[in-house]
Amino acid sequence: MGSARPAPWRRAAVVAALMLAAFTFNTTENLPVGLLSLMAEDLRVSLTAVGALVTGYGLAVAVGSLPLAHLTRSVPRRYLMAGLLAVLAAAGWLSALSAVSYGLLLAARVATALAQALFWAVMGPTAVGLFPPERRGRIIGLLSVGGSLATVAGVPAGTWLGGHSGWRVPFAVLGALAVVSLVTVSALLPTSRPRESHAAYGAAPDRRRFAVVLTTTALSVTGAFTGFTYLVAFLDEVSGFGRDAVSAVLLAFGAAGLAGVAAVGPLLDRYPRATLVVPVTGQVVALVGLYAAGAGQVATVALLMLLGASVAPVFMATQSQVLLVAPGRTETALAANSAAFNVGVAAGALLGGVLLPLTGTRGTFLAGGLITAVALAVLCRPATVVTRAAVKAPETGTG
Repeated sequence: MGSARPAPWRRAAVVAALMLAAFTFNTTENLPVGLLSLMAEDLRVSLTAVGALVTGYGLAVAVGSLPLAHLTRSVPRRYLMAGLLAVLAAAGWLSALSAVSYGLLLAARVATALAQALFWAVMGPTAVGLFPPERRGRIIGLLSVGGSLATVAGVPAGTWLGGHSGWRVPFAVLGALAVVSLVTVSALLPTSRPRESHAAYGAAPDRRRFAVVLTTTALSVTGAFTGFTYLVAFLDEVSGFGRDAVSAVLLAFGAAGLAGVAAVGPLLDRYPRATLVVPVTGQVVALVGLYAAGAGQVATVALLMLLGASVAPVFMATQSQVLLVAPGRTETALAANSAAFNVGVAAGALLGGVLLPLTGTRGTFLAGGLITAVALAVLCRPATVVTRAAVKAPETGTG
């Protein structure tokens, strides 16, 4: 069995460092979206080439999650986390070099993406293992707040800083933030074998329920991104928002997402079923509602805020449920869920692109709502979702 848990202040510091790391990874992933024109002009490449820095990143995460989780399943988490954060810091600073070429930048992005793929697989078990089993959901909620802040604060702040100081400066700042996380984790995270922690295995292993969670992740994310990928065009063509108003609408969407994560996180342990069913239901209502009432600006903003408050908690809730029903090691199961998420992003964007010339932007939101409704139907089948009794079930697989 593992050693005694570290002091409360050390556990809190590690969780804070992992929240900061999640914020840094997510900001790094999406920052080129806000700096697209600046990077393309400076690197003398097309906008499409800079866009590939984002799409390629997501593809690397999807492909790398499961193999990397399997290969590193026996590495002590202190050493593994330190290595991943060192990659994040080094890649950030490499991206900030004045002489960096597009090829080197792409290589740095791929390295960061692979580090992020493994980080999201092991972050949850690492943090949860420091606390009693009944606090699993609460800790996952805190970690998700760190990741969600990237959308609300990280990318907008990085975009502003890049516009005033050059696009490389935000990447240097992200590299520095990664060092803060690296030092904290290296100093305070205990060195123990992964399988010694109660978080290494699901509390109530169930292959069927695990399959339902993965299916819910893939379908709900596909549904969300079928429409959301073309949100800016929707706001212009359907809702009639001017260019200056789009940023404010997107900020409202992100703020609602952060609020949703903050509200749902503390409830994950007490209501594991509701904290997944309710957000997926909200996503269906929001997407179909945007199709039906998107011509009204007030309705559009309200529905987009509902969408943000629904989409953001879904992945958090599925991650929490994976920790409960994982049929084997939790890091491998979480990697599978992360891969399902990224497959959903790619599939949604692709499907939306196919539908766009046929149905217009409104049609992509209707299609996304229908796909999410399928996810809800799968999720609501009897005996397929974790119940409160499952949370209290005796732990298995103590290593």
